[in-house]
Amino acid sequence: MVLRSTVFRAFVLIAGLAAAPLVLAPKAMAQVTIFSGADSQATACSLAARHGNATPETLHVCNLAIEHEALFGRDLAGTYVNRGVLYLRLEAWDRARADFNEALAIYPTMGEALVNRGAVRIHDRHLKEGVADIDLGLTYNPQQPERAYYNRALAKERLDDVKGAYFDFLKATELAPNWTPPQEELKRYTVARRDAG
Repeated sequence: MVLRSTVFRAFVLIAGLAAAPLVLAPKAMAQVTIFSGADSQATACSLAARHGNATPETLHVCNLAIEHEALFGRDLAGTYVNRGVLYLRLEAWDRARADFNEALAIYPTMGEALVNRGAVRIHDRHLKEGVADIDLGLTYNPQQPERAYYNRALAKERLDDVKGAYFDFLKATELAPNWTPPQEELKRYTVARRDAG
């Protein structure tokens, strides 16, 4: 089987892995960690990240949660991830990277932190390191794994692993059949059988 990407667009990853598609192409998706508590700054921060509401006000809410709420372990790490997602949407790459690293220092097995840090590394053109972060993050069962596969596919395509990219886009489609970005990317591929001999 020979896979060809019919159109190879310039790879410009503008944002990291997010709960909703970003506007810029190729679209990258961010993951978020959702809290179950009600009426807390951490929950408001989580909802802002999930809905892509990145403003100075929502960042302030995340700051208040980190600085003043009694958050520990996964909840504190998740709040750093959520604030990092907001920074990604604002293209504040250094701050996003710092938040994902902080989340991993607190909770090293948080898949969302790994896949988001992978997206930042991909943006920084450290493609192999980005793929490695996403690979490890997927072993920890992050929420919305289809978005991790999508981002990994973007990086693999840039690394000339067209077959790997194709299968990652395909996996993203299988995991989220109603989510259109990977379906759109798959339209660029042609699958042809290679005759033996």
